[in-house]
This record gives sequence, C-alpha cells and structure tokens, in this order.
Amino acid sequence: MELKVGDKIPHFTAKDANGVDFDSNSIVGKKPLVIYFYPKDNTPGCTTQACSFRDQYEDFKDLGAEVIGISSDSSASHQKFSSQYKLPFILLSDLDKKIRKSFGVPSGMFGLLPGRVTYVTDKDGIIQMIFDSMLAAKHIPKALAAIKKLVS
Repeated sequence: MELKVGDKIPHFTAKDANGVDFDSNSIVGKKPLVIYFYPKDNTPGCTTQACSFRDQYEDFKDLGAEVIGISSDSSASHQKFSSQYKLPFILLSDLDKKIRKSFGVPSGMFGLLPGRVTYVTDKDGIIQMIFDSMLAAKHIPKALAAIKKLVS
C-alpha cells in the first residue's frame, strides 16, 4: 500500500553508513524530514541526486530539516559512496527492502529498477509532499520548496 499525503510515516530501523543502528523515533517528532528512496549507490542518476542534496544540505539544515537517503545497498557501499562524494546526511541500508515496502515505493522503469521517490514530512512525521520521478535532479528543488512552505 502506497503512503499518501496526510499519512504518518511508518516507524523504521536500519543500519546507517557506519553500520550503526538508526531508529526513526530518534528524529520523528523533532524536525521536518526529507526521506528519499533511490535505486543504487554510484550510478549516474543517484550520484547526481545525492550530490545535489549535498550541495543544498545547509539550506535544509537552516530550515531545521534533516535529509535521509535510503536504498537497498549495504552499509559498506553507503560508507564508500558517502565518503567519495562527501555526503553530510544520513544514508540508510534497506537490504531486505522492508522500509521501501512499508512506504509503498513503486518500482520505476517498468518494474526494472527500485523507484526514486522523495517524501517530505512535518516534524510530527505527517507526509506533506510526495515526489515520484526517475529524474534525479528534480527532487531537490521540490523538497526544498515543500520544507520552506512547512516552516514559513
């Protein structure tokens, strides 16, 4: 079942790029979130998307928001990806695709690739915007505009 605007995001846990356990309860209820699901570390579109979030990360932080990237890559892959591109935000490993399924992220490219979907939530974890597009660079301005609207 796909989540919709107005739904509360499901609770989730995962390993971050350092292999440390992350619990969504540690952040939901405290600040707005940008949670983006992407297909794979070190692919052209995903690298463009991650670097665009990196380049505007301070804008998100200035608005009190946190950015979290999620894919089914391992923590070790995330560590390498994060370190290579100096990504300042949280990357989570969803090896069994449980988080992706709990959000109802659809597959892209005729079911051949895991989907690329960005969710923006308010500080209480209520979804305010969903952007589903394989066009990686389009996600960042959409997410930033949604966060600006939330905090204004």
